[in-house]
Amino acid sequence: MDRTSGLIAELPWYRQVSRDQWRAFWAVFLGWIVDSFDFNVLTFIVIDIQRSFTVDRALAGLLGTVTLAMRLVGGTLAGTASDKWGRKLPLLFSVLWFSIFAFLAGFSTSYAMLFALRALFGLGMGGEWAAGMPLVLEHWPAKLRGLASGLLLGGWYWGYLLSAAVFQFVYPLFSGRPDLGWRVMFWAAILPALLTLWIRTRVPESPIWLERQRHMQQAQREGRVVKEPRISILEIFKPRLLWTTIQTTAVIGSFMCIYYSVNFWYPTFLRDASRPVLPYLAAFNVGAIVGTAVWGRLSETVLGRRGAGSITLVLGIASLPFYLHAQTSVTLWIGALMMGAFGMGIWGMAPAYTLERFPTSVRGVGPGFCYHAGAALGAMMPWALGLLQDRGMTLVNGMTIAMLISAAVAAASLWLGPETRGRKFDVD
Repeated sequence: MDRTSGLIAELPWYRQVSRDQWRAFWAVFLGWIVDSFDFNVLTFIVIDIQRSFTVDRALAGLLGTVTLAMRLVGGTLAGTASDKWGRKLPLLFSVLWFSIFAFLAGFSTSYAMLFALRALFGLGMGGEWAAGMPLVLEHWPAKLRGLASGLLLGGWYWGYLLSAAVFQFVYPLFSGRPDLGWRVMFWAAILPALLTLWIRTRVPESPIWLERQRHMQQAQREGRVVKEPRISILEIFKPRLLWTTIQTTAVIGSFMCIYYSVNFWYPTFLRDASRPVLPYLAAFNVGAIVGTAVWGRLSETVLGRRGAGSITLVLGIASLPFYLHAQTSVTLWIGALMMGAFGMGIWGMAPAYTLERFPTSVRGVGPGFCYHAGAALGAMMPWALGLLQDRGMTLVNGMTIAMLISAAVAAASLWLGPETRGRKFDVD
């Protein structure tokens, strides 16, 4: 280690991150917040949509399912584009896309129209992650990758908290016209489109991606053979990466099943019990914001990605009795805080883990596909839990069983793959 590197290492972690690295972080972090806001408003107004279009809970849950399923298409397309043309342009397009279609959903005149618009929204939602996460994590120092990963995923819970606040303070203004109230919640989603202007002018391209382009150009000038996949999506299904793709998808899919098992119907659980939504969701999301950052940071220690993930799974299961089965308001509030800090803590290492599993040439489409294929698997949970309710199972029992099964699958999937902490991002 030279003297300059040694002096940098002695600084607080936040001062070891350069201005350009912070700009990349804030662009994706803010995009992830508004992405989360636009998706999670649906969980608060699903009852109103049922009433407006006279559909059962299974069809209402399917609105969440189709959004998550279409993330796979959007993530694959944007990931492929980010491998070929850089991370920044697909990120810009994705944020603009999901903002527009979330806004248009508020004008739906039928369930079919709303279903189609939420599906289109899902395309942009998937693209934002696939292009954005490599942009940040290829900028940041390797030793801070777990922390950056946790802080980024915390943006999802900030977005959820923001949607809860809007539901608490804006939605009641339209209580006399419930068919209008849920539409206003969607219309608020157009504001994030303005974020694209800042991204376009202030955020630099990924240095790893740029270095790889220079590396290939130099090789071509020297007459060396350059193996550049025309369409990077095909590479992740070839023998050298096929198991990586399958195992990483299984890990993220099980994480998604955990999240949607305990999250999508949670506002409905609270409303059915005539409890105020905001205090419990605030506890859940504050816990998750802290938990993802802490567990992401801990995944950089001797625990590694797999050790930190396994501990959060056990603690998440231990939170269930307080989260869903307690009888007092205080205990339920503590349970919400615990489930956020422990049950959701597993997400702290997820972006770093998925990106560390793939080489630079497919680091857009590989993690993008696996993350959103996992989301498509998790997308079955809102629909399945709605169907179980229609067939007589209580919501609490359905959520509990789904969480237990998902956590068991997550633990097994995580240990089927290698430890990835500290892997270097090469230009291959």
